[in-house]
Amino acid sequence: MDILKFKHKKLQEWIAKMAEMCQPDNIILIDGSEEQKKQLQEEAVYNGEIIKLDQEKLPGCFYHRTHPKDVARTENLTFICTKKKETVGPNNNWMLPSQAYKKAGQYFKNAMKGRTMYVIPFSMGPVGSPFSKIGVELTDSIYVVLNMLIMTKAGNAVLEYLGEDKEFTKCLHAKAELDSEKRLILHFPEDNAIWSVNSGYGGNVLLGKKCLALRLASFMAKKEGWLAEHMLIVGIEDPSGRIEYITGAFPSACGKTNLAMIVPPKALKKKGYKVWTVGDDIAWMRIDSDGGLWAINPEAGFFGVLPGTNKNTNPNAMETMRKNTIYTNVLLKPDHTVWWEDGDGPAPAKGIDWLGLPWKKGQKDEFGKTITGAHPNSRFTAPIDQCPSHSYRREHHHGVPVSSIIFGGRRETLAPLVFEAFDWQHGVFLGATMASARTAAQYGKQGEVRRDPMAMLPFCGYNMGDYFTHWIKMGRSMWKKPRIFMVNWFRKDEKGNFIWPGFGENLRILNWINLRCEGKVDALKTPLGYIPKYEDIDMDGLDFPRKDWDKLFVIDKKEWRKEIKEQKEFLGTFGKQLPKEIWEEACAFEKRMKK
Repeated sequence: MDILKFKHKKLQEWIAKMAEMCQPDNIILIDGSEEQKKQLQEEAVYNGEIIKLDQEKLPGCFYHRTHPKDVARTENLTFICTKKKETVGPNNNWMLPSQAYKKAGQYFKNAMKGRTMYVIPFSMGPVGSPFSKIGVELTDSIYVVLNMLIMTKAGNAVLEYLGEDKEFTKCLHAKAELDSEKRLILHFPEDNAIWSVNSGYGGNVLLGKKCLALRLASFMAKKEGWLAEHMLIVGIEDPSGRIEYITGAFPSACGKTNLAMIVPPKALKKKGYKVWTVGDDIAWMRIDSDGGLWAINPEAGFFGVLPGTNKNTNPNAMETMRKNTIYTNVLLKPDHTVWWEDGDGPAPAKGIDWLGLPWKKGQKDEFGKTITGAHPNSRFTAPIDQCPSHSYRREHHHGVPVSSIIFGGRRETLAPLVFEAFDWQHGVFLGATMASARTAAQYGKQGEVRRDPMAMLPFCGYNMGDYFTHWIKMGRSMWKKPRIFMVNWFRKDEKGNFIWPGFGENLRILNWINLRCEGKVDALKTPLGYIPKYEDIDMDGLDFPRKDWDKLFVIDKKEWRKEIKEQKEFLGTFGKQLPKEIWEEACAFEKRMKK
């Protein structure tokens, strides 16, 4: 095993130390070239790690299956490792760094024998941007390499920027035995390091994504005075050519990618409305000299959920993944194309399912339940610049100015379609208490309502009480604050049908949000916040009567009093770390609702 030579002394020493522990047969530097990528694709096809799809119908596309027990993020096996337990708070699993290194070290020992260690220098965000962070991931998985080449800026340009002494995040991953009993996803914020072992699922092993871009970055952001958030970034251009940028936080599989790539309804498109996608999952935001908040998307690709994605729900996503895409855990059709439930076209007569087993349309298990061809959390990885709506500002080192922040989730009852916070502090309270039904992207019982502040509960790398305080402080540092809104596309009527049509029609609500930010429309004050007037929503081309609109804004006091009780119980779990401002907002809300 020859150790690669680097100008960066600390990088050189770290790779040598990790190689000594993992014992790979050889070490290869990922240079970011198209030639090397093609070689790796061919090797991964040869060893069965990926399957080549029909290159005429899906050029540059490949298929991958993860282990059946490795299909989603495993939050119960994800730890933040700091010297003091109170640093991580009740929102995280904690382990002492010394204990974590020792335990994981046993699994990493000789884990790469007979395998290759790939060295991936990568940048989260444009190389050289003051927003960006550099990482180096060591992995024994070509699947990880190919995904990282899509999701980040990776290769020699990053290594050159790193120079001889710049700081970088040390990321180590090994598939090892893919043993779920020995799986660990460990974050060491005080060491700027991440270790992941015994997993092959993207959310656990693409270490630039949730691990660095949220868990470690949130820790950095608190220390350095910025925000690292689980948010989309989208620009809405009105007929005059003015673009307002919105960031939005939604728990995984709650329509965030659909909203980031939203296609205007025909009537609004005809008027000149356009949508520009900056990012669908992560926003890093800093206060600029203008006193406002500016954001970049640190990722270069999409890692999106497939079931339910089709030409009606997300035509831009369907167009994006027509080429150079990696499909994970979907159905493989006999013609070497792919299919998933609620995708385009009818189900094929047969295929090979996500478990690698023969599958037939309508096939049922021993309990009479239909067997799905794709896993509910099956994924696609595709470059952002293939998206028809991708923004020219995505690569801008300075980012985009944020006019508004929206929070949302899946609530079939209770929450209105949209309402605006009274001010920044009230908006932070709304984000801190937001809740959503659990989805297939999360570990646990699906459909169960769980509290997920700012959609960051699984991703905040430190005590969430301190995180709320950081948000309050950030607001005080801005004199040009974004307005904050809550949305809920998923409210149902008494028959269990969605009231609001959603998808592209959501642009009508985003447009109202922008009008509020521009001071062009008034609103109605309620105990929850400001709600829109029916006549201020552009309903051109949509048959949506006033009676249905009113159903979206029914405030059931009994339900809300129960919600307030649950909110206060949740906030109480943060003890002394909860900022008094958030508790004051909870009490003020309770008072308004009593009136």
